Amino acid sequence: MLLFLAANAHAQSADPSGSGGEMFQIFFLIGLFALFYFIAIRPQRKRQKEHTDMVSALSKGNEVITTSGILGKITRLEDNYVVLQVTDNVELKFQRSYISAVLPKGTLKSI
Repeated sequence: MLLFLAANAHAQSADPSGSGGEMFQIFFLIGLFALFYFIAIRPQRKRQKEHTDMVSALSKGNEVITTSGILGKITRLEDNYVVLQVTDNVELKFQRSYISAVLPKGTLKSI
């Protein structure tokens, strides 16, 4: 027990070698946040903005694919929903946010 306390006393009596370590830690944290911002946050915001623009530009007759992989042609647009014609006499209603991509015209006929 006494040796344990003596080791602590010797460790505490050592003279600190300056305050440069504190500034290094602050700059390291700022740099780490900046790196995280440019690697993760900024690209995600860019993708989200592109998707929002794509969803707002949807129009009747567009051929689209949903996030679940269903291909269809837009037959009707509502405020938050899109009605897709999947095959003859089969229409499905999806939320606009679940449209993954707009396909080139004629894609459905070529499949």
